[in-house]
Amino acid sequence: MKPWLWLAALVALATGAWFLMKPKPVLAPGRPLTLFLTCDVHGRLVPCGCFSGQLGGLTRIATLFGPPNPDQIRVDAGDAIAGSADYERIQYGYIQQAFGKLGYDALNVGHREAHLTAAQLRDLKAHSPVTMLSANLLDKATGAPLFDTHKIIDRDGWRVALVGVLDGRSLGDGLGDGLAVEDMGVALGRLLPQLKGRADFIVLLAFADEAGLTDLARQFYELDVILGGKVRQPSQKLIKENRSLILATTNEARAVGYLQATWRAPHLLGPLKGEVQLVDDRIPQDPDIAALATAYREEIRHTKLAIDDPATLREDMVPGVQPHNSYAGTQSCVQCHPSAAKAWLGSGHARAFATLVTFRADADPNCITCHTVGFGTPTGYRREAGVTSPLINVGCESCHGPGSEHVKVRSSGGEAEMHFRPVGAGDCQKCHHGEFSRPFDYATFWPDVAHGKETPKSPNTALPPPGLIDGPAPNARPETTIKPRK
Repeated sequence: MKPWLWLAALVALATGAWFLMKPKPVLAPGRPLTLFLTCDVHGRLVPCGCFSGQLGGLTRIATLFGPPNPDQIRVDAGDAIAGSADYERIQYGYIQQAFGKLGYDALNVGHREAHLTAAQLRDLKAHSPVTMLSANLLDKATGAPLFDTHKIIDRDGWRVALVGVLDGRSLGDGLGDGLAVEDMGVALGRLLPQLKGRADFIVLLAFADEAGLTDLARQFYELDVILGGKVRQPSQKLIKENRSLILATTNEARAVGYLQATWRAPHLLGPLKGEVQLVDDRIPQDPDIAALATAYREEIRHTKLAIDDPATLREDMVPGVQPHNSYAGTQSCVQCHPSAAKAWLGSGHARAFATLVTFRADADPNCITCHTVGFGTPTGYRREAGVTSPLINVGCESCHGPGSEHVKVRSSGGEAEMHFRPVGAGDCQKCHHGEFSRPFDYATFWPDVAHGKETPKSPNTALPPPGLIDGPAPNARPETTIKPRK
């Protein structure tokens, strides 16, 4: 062999040995980055206020999270809206403002948002101070995504892609008009290759159940973090599946998720902690977010809503057929049921509407249903009536149903042919459930309102005029001035 070939071989061997012996570089520990997660806020700007000890509310979440921080990522995984009614859409606008004040980076679209029409969602998107995401909720007419499919943000020099999807399999007929849902896997299979080289980390916001979240992690190794979702309960611990860290929360703004990790190199995470924290009543409420709740209630007080229109309330009825029975008001019941009236007057039911007035929630449809008689039905309480209505407070007909026919027959001396069905614990739990009640136990609560059948006799109890039980309600108003919504 020629000398120069021997020399080249020796150099190659030496170089290879040097590379083998060279110590591997040690990655410097990255700065911790915390991801803050909400999901299933369900319209809870504030705890409703009916009882002490209530959990949740964006007012408390704001205090928990603190001011916006460049070392954090704040996201919502979906279902922040309470429903599809007009007043719930108005409320969602204020919730979006709250997310903006809290420094959220993105809002994923969940099932309740997908119940809205394409036109309604475009309006919410146009006015949102925070980017709304969904890679697989499509405009049915064009097949194009209705929202941004992703958003790339910078955190401590790292490029982080936030991607949003929702599982459409359980939406069924609930999907809003003008919308279509693409399979999550198909949408991600098309999008994730486009993010290669553009993002150092990928965080997926997925409104999907536990099995769906895990399945996405198994399908797509590119996903560093998956935050959800449509789950039965918040995560008990941080889950590692394939190359993804998975954390989920739910429970109507009563729980929030935290995921803390070190970001050391592209797609190389060092998990530090992942947990879910309850938003309990010891956490002070942020005044700026509380002001948004006040602004919402003032706007709703003066806005004409669909629920204010009797014609809208009769849409599900047979055309031309009037209700056989209507609401008469508690004052009509006292004539023949004085002992029941006495029990009612001594209960909190008789002052239920005053509670709403105190919190300036007496025009909020979210609250009125459980504090009046028959709200949302053709003959029930109407918002414009206010404290002058005979249907304020939780009255006899709130539990027993409309009584006009019964009152009409008995007042004329006839025999009652209509009989009210028995009332049980299930009737109470229409309102006394979750955050709207202290832990409900029928046997414990019933003695406070106990009453039964009475032998007809001359009344010995008369009810005071509506709105004047125990004196006028604080800040009582004679009526709500309602203007058509522009």
